[in-house]
Amino acid sequence: MPVLQRPEAEARAQMLDVHRYEIALDLTHGDEEFTSRTVIHFTAREPGDTFVEIRPVALHAATLDGRPLDPAALDGNRLPLTALTAGPHELRLDATMGYSRTGEGMHRFTDPADGEQYVYTQLFMDDIQRVFGAFDQPDLKAVFELTATAPPAWTVLANGRTEQLPDGTWRAAATPRISTYLVAVAAGPWHSLHTEHAGLPFGLHCRRSLAPHLDADAEELFDLTRRCYDRYHEIFDEPYPFDSYDQAFVPEFNAGAMENPGLVTFRDEFVFRSAVTDTERQTRGMVIAHEMAHMWFGDLVTLQWWDDIWLNESFAEYMGYQVLSEATRFTDTWTDFAIARKGWGYDADQRPSTHPVAPAPDDVPDTASALLNFDGISYAKGASALRQLVAWMGEKDFLAGINDHFARHRFGNATLADFIDSLARATDRDVHAWAERWLRTTGVDTLTPTVAEDAGTWHLDIAHTGSRPHRIAVGAYAPDPDHPDRLTLRDRFDVDIPADGHPTRHTFPKAAPALVVLNDGDLSYAKVRFDAASWETAARALSGLPDPLTRAVVWNAARDLVRDGELAPTAYLDAARDHLPHETDLAIVQGVLAFARTQIADRYLPPEARRTALTTLTSLSRDILRRTEGPGHGPEAGLRLTAVRAFIAGATGPETLQEWLDDGSVPGGPALDHELRWRILARLATLGATPLAALHEAIDAELARDPSATGQEGAARCRAALPDPAAKQAAWDALFTTDTQSELSNYLFTATAGGFWAPEQLDLLRPYAARYFAEVPALAARRGPALAQAAGRYAFPAVLVEEDTLRRGEDCLTEGDPTPALRRALADQLDDLRRALRVRTAAVR
Repeated sequence: MPVLQRPEAEARAQMLDVHRYEIALDLTHGDEEFTSRTVIHFTAREPGDTFVEIRPVALHAATLDGRPLDPAALDGNRLPLTALTAGPHELRLDATMGYSRTGEGMHRFTDPADGEQYVYTQLFMDDIQRVFGAFDQPDLKAVFELTATAPPAWTVLANGRTEQLPDGTWRAAATPRISTYLVAVAAGPWHSLHTEHAGLPFGLHCRRSLAPHLDADAEELFDLTRRCYDRYHEIFDEPYPFDSYDQAFVPEFNAGAMENPGLVTFRDEFVFRSAVTDTERQTRGMVIAHEMAHMWFGDLVTLQWWDDIWLNESFAEYMGYQVLSEATRFTDTWTDFAIARKGWGYDADQRPSTHPVAPAPDDVPDTASALLNFDGISYAKGASALRQLVAWMGEKDFLAGINDHFARHRFGNATLADFIDSLARATDRDVHAWAERWLRTTGVDTLTPTVAEDAGTWHLDIAHTGSRPHRIAVGAYAPDPDHPDRLTLRDRFDVDIPADGHPTRHTFPKAAPALVVLNDGDLSYAKVRFDAASWETAARALSGLPDPLTRAVVWNAARDLVRDGELAPTAYLDAARDHLPHETDLAIVQGVLAFARTQIADRYLPPEARRTALTTLTSLSRDILRRTEGPGHGPEAGLRLTAVRAFIAGATGPETLQEWLDDGSVPGGPALDHELRWRILARLATLGATPLAALHEAIDAELARDPSATGQEGAARCRAALPDPAAKQAAWDALFTTDTQSELSNYLFTATAGGFWAPEQLDLLRPYAARYFAEVPALAARRGPALAQAAGRYAFPAVLVEEDTLRRGEDCLTEGDPTPALRRALADQLDDLRRALRVRTAAVR
């Protein structure tokens, strides 16, 4: 299937002006297919040839200005439009389209809880062609008028307000000019809640089986939406540009959410069925704020080509965290960003697949390559760069530049150059030079301090490895005289570090502090190191630092030191054991435990050291449980839930877990909800300490107790986790089957793959590494980019940290002809594998 090349898009944009789409969908043709009729009104500025994209099951008819076109001329996804004359044209397309089970195009889902069916679109990049014909590129914006025929009990949602006509058809209000990939439809027997704010209708929608859970959180969700909406109207001059604001929580969604104007779609795990921590609620709030930012960054003003995805994602990421912290009760969002998101950017930026935040045009030649750049660089690194930009130029000028950008390009398209010009008009700073240093370069800078003192003064030299200028805060900390295990902030000062990399010296009065923290406040994007005395202090008193964001900076530095082979993984575990039982910030506890469990215990330590590492983690989990005994409310409840999850994940024997499962509760709480019960069963299945027959019975019984979609995924994960050759073979067959009727949906694929690989089962799993690399290229080619990414991320044999895995993976890259999405996923996994091998070698030395 040909992908759109940038020169083709540029030529078509020069040739065409697209005015309006009239789209009619009929969703009443069964579980596999729907019909799509499209009328496109456009003008050719000059005579010539072009094409329209569509990927049908069958193209029944096509006419151009009333003249029939031959459907057999469809070449892959392209229907040629030849000998166009200059002037207005009308193209009509009549097709049957196929529903998706991979979260791409028009995804159809049957809820196992009640048998109800739902469909929704995810049309990002080039998947609109799976739903209707289009000139599918972001700079050919148009007005969209949509109607849909649906089963009688269904409600149809779309970008604009919808109404049901007397004949039962649903009609959506015409959109303003938007890009093709932003069109959205969601249809089914939704459970819907409505309110109004600032004269605008707001809606929340979910599957009927999730109705009680949405109702329980509706006021929180509406309140967050209202607060973010009001804050954006305080900082943006341009008002919200669409006629309604619906948020639909949809099943088996591949991303966190999608910024369709007027109809944001979210993965419906954000409708919480079970207990969650306040940090998880904050994450949901951030996603709400992130997607609302897109109404301006991406929807009102849209990138011209996919090399500028950072103009969408970096800004929405930055604004999501910033606005949530300013407008809601979640005031510590940047600590969560530092711990949960920033490492994503650092990791991506140190792989061979790294790219600039704003790649050069030639680096994004087509839509397939563009899809690969939706990663930690475009989100976390880009947001970090913007945070540094605000610190450098000032928030007032930054917002003035943004508002100038909106005013100049509203309902149009823009480039990096356009945006930088808008910023430059708002400040005396050399924003163009800043952009070249920060947005056009790759890699992570490193800042290393040297501390010395003499005659009542102390000196700080900062060595800079890298190419970017930095404005950072430096924190100087001293022991609290009343509490030796705590530290107090003695001084904090701003430092400008030039881009040239020469060490900079700063001299201060007093004796040297016990701890010097570079990038205190985390306003820049760089790895930081410590002088010897500072690291000794941090290792002893990290939990005694007064500010959680400072503690996050130190934990991130420790994480980087482990990944770079400069700190023993066991030293990180020791720090976690010493300090997490005293940590009060949920995001830090969750982030540190996740790294310690999934990276250090599972990958960076040799198998023979893993049991000791897990014992350390379960021991500190018990300490947190003892500390949080009592009424389960507020932060203590979140810490307790986090400790329970960590204990389950690290358990090396079944006894305690089986007791909890039998009792239906953890002693002292919490009671086991569906989520915790599935976690326990998955761990028991992995350990295999109970007879297999009993485990199968337990999984079946739990599925009967929880027959939801989440329950189906839990059962698939548990069955794949069993240390039994027959269970492994059945799971493998399900993952890699070529029977289209038996293919797993995207979520069931991920659940099965997630259960399959376990560090406890290396001997049983080792033969499957060769099978993976032999079979995964065909799977990716057959099932498309979403499943290719899932197969590369979740089905990869990451637990086999062995040279043989690396060799087989490299052979697959060179000889297996993987699709672009799979190639990128494999390349990243193999680089992480090389790093794990290096860390193990360094730890042995």
